[in-house]
Amino acid sequence: MKTLNRILLMALILLAYGCEDILEEDITDDFITLVSPSNKEQIISNVVNFQWQTLKGAKEYRIQVFSENQAIILDSLVGANRFTFQMVPGAFQWRVRGENFAYTSSYSFTSSFSVIESDNLTNQQVILLSPNVNYYNATSIIFNWQSINVADTYNFELVNVTNGQVVVHQAEGLTTNSISLNSTVLSDDAEYTWKVKALNSLPSATQFASRNFYIDRINPNQPVNTFPSNNSSQNTAQTITFTWSIPTDTGVIQSAIAYVIEFSNDANFSSVFQTSNAPTNSFQQIFQSSGDYYWRIKAIDKAGNTSNYSNPFKFTID
Repeated sequence: MKTLNRILLMALILLAYGCEDILEEDITDDFITLVSPSNKEQIISNVVNFQWQTLKGAKEYRIQVFSENQAIILDSLVGANRFTFQMVPGAFQWRVRGENFAYTSSYSFTSSFSVIESDNLTNQQVILLSPNVNYYNATSIIFNWQSINVADTYNFELVNVTNGQVVVHQAEGLTTNSISLNSTVLSDDAEYTWKVKALNSLPSATQFASRNFYIDRINPNQPVNTFPSNNSSQNTAQTITFTWSIPTDTGVIQSAIAYVIEFSNDANFSSVFQTSNAPTNSFQQIFQSSGDYYWRIKAIDKAGNTSNYSNPFKFTID
């Protein structure tokens, strides 16, 4: 009886305060220690690399940057204890707090710093914009990066890293902050690195900034329904676990695969009454009405390539 009472008491506490409040660590009275930029530090660069100490119990961190007149320049929630941000010259202040699903810590003590513009590009960085680190199913890509005020030109490189660091395209002396490449250059399914550096007549130059992306144009294989078996009988109001398999992707780049499951009352799927997403090769569903049903699966990879539908299976709800 005592055990039952304890269980009931815990259930009441969870209902009253919410599961997340019970499971999350209370960080309300904690605060973050800032690392860099340090107080009154002068930064001769176009970017600022913010860093702070991690806080136990914090899942994310909110960083805020203020101008000299207290206008908010940056208010961002990040998952790591560091953040890089491009900034114009001026005087600024910054602070950070920790957050989890239920609590927020106190903000750190505010720290001041200044950004000083220099004609020397040595300590400056090119900030890449797009494409992101992701999969692409594209015949052409526009590469973009943020301009640097004191830069005169940019050098661009595209490297196929799947085939052993092969430079597939180079462009020097670019006067704009973008370049477009078509399928003639992006002919191979592969992992690529694209790199940009800025130069001026001082002379000075940044280091190359780089980012990877993927080209994957191969469709996933056709899934195969496995359970419930074709023409099987199932019970009304019973949870049915649908499972399927898929042959191994033979492409050079094997993007992550998710699935779409469809249900219909006819074998031709002329009318689909339910479409659901499934991140893995199983899905659960309850059917309240008796009758004949059909189900099928298609696979979609992270690059957006789509398989053919699996051969439909029929099942009957009694």
